[in-house]
Amino acid sequence: MATAPQLTAASRGDALELRPDGSWIAANVIALETLADAVAPQVERAKSLKMDMSGLSELDTLGAWLLEKLSRRVASANHPVEVVGVSENYAGLIEEVRHVNRHNSPPPKARNPVITKVEEIGRSAWGSREDVAVFLQMLGSLCVALLGIIRKPRSLRLTSLVYQLYRVGWQAIPIILLITFLIGAIIAQQGFFHFRKFGADSYVVDMVGILVLRELGVLIVAIMVAGRSGSAYTAELGSMKMREEIDALSTMGLDPVVVLILPRVLALVSALPILTFIGSMAALYGGGLVAWFYGGMGPSIFIARLHDAVSVTHFEVGMIKAPFMALVIGIVACSEGLRVKGSAESLGKQTTTSVVKSIFLVIVLDGLFAVFFASIGM
Repeated sequence: MATAPQLTAASRGDALELRPDGSWIAANVIALETLADAVAPQVERAKSLKMDMSGLSELDTLGAWLLEKLSRRVASANHPVEVVGVSENYAGLIEEVRHVNRHNSPPPKARNPVITKVEEIGRSAWGSREDVAVFLQMLGSLCVALLGIIRKPRSLRLTSLVYQLYRVGWQAIPIILLITFLIGAIIAQQGFFHFRKFGADSYVVDMVGILVLRELGVLIVAIMVAGRSGSAYTAELGSMKMREEIDALSTMGLDPVVVLILPRVLALVSALPILTFIGSMAALYGGGLVAWFYGGMGPSIFIARLHDAVSVTHFEVGMIKAPFMALVIGIVACSEGLRVKGSAESLGKQTTTSVVKSIFLVIVLDGLFAVFFASIGM
């Protein structure tokens, strides 16, 4: 039978003895708080505390916490606290309450911002191992799927491949033509503006031809494809992942890599060299128009100078890069799409990550190819 809670306080000099009795449970919360407040002044003045809990008939978390708060007032002043008479039934509860809020972490110390930034960069670099693993896993899955297509050509989803070629290649031609045309025109204009001071107008053609065919043509087109088609791939696969359509394909016994990813990557690898060729021609055409109207160099002279300055090797270098850049863009876009979680925020984050990673890797790959071709004399 529940008994009314009581709290007896006995002072012996600076020492205080508390003896709680009765039912210290939540049903008696008002009475318990009144008892605790009544003895609070004596607890504040005490130099030592002894708490005898042998008279407790009932105890729950609320009662144990009120008694713990009283004991902590003494302990916080570095005075001794002794708890005796604890029943075996309540020993575990009292021990748990005793450890509540005991391990509060100290406030963070002010750190050197330079060291903090270096640490963040280091942690990001170390965390990039997961990105490399995901990239290699997707590359391996694509190789396995492609081997399966070679063994069974009829398993290739030709309709999907043609549709992706239409989206990635044909629909991208207008914007590729416009941007590369403007890039070629700007390079030629700046070349004439600065080279004219040294009487080297004819070398503008060399600069435009070599830059466009070797570097800028494929690089600009790859960056535009990464922003246009790579982001679309990530958003599409991410939406399918959120709606569990990819899981449904696996449940039906279909490989998502073969059905969804392989046609997209093959379309990119096939379309990017064509777009690179079209973009390079548009950039040369833009440079030729600027040379005619701004530099006073007729089309026949421009073409003749271009023929002398540019060799087939320069064209080959740009075209060799294109499929590798397309492969990198496709793998990054599709792998980031499959990493989308169940929220719209995750979809937006992975789409942004896909574009940033693709552009970064395309530029790094271009630099590696530049070193490679220079080493073999191309």
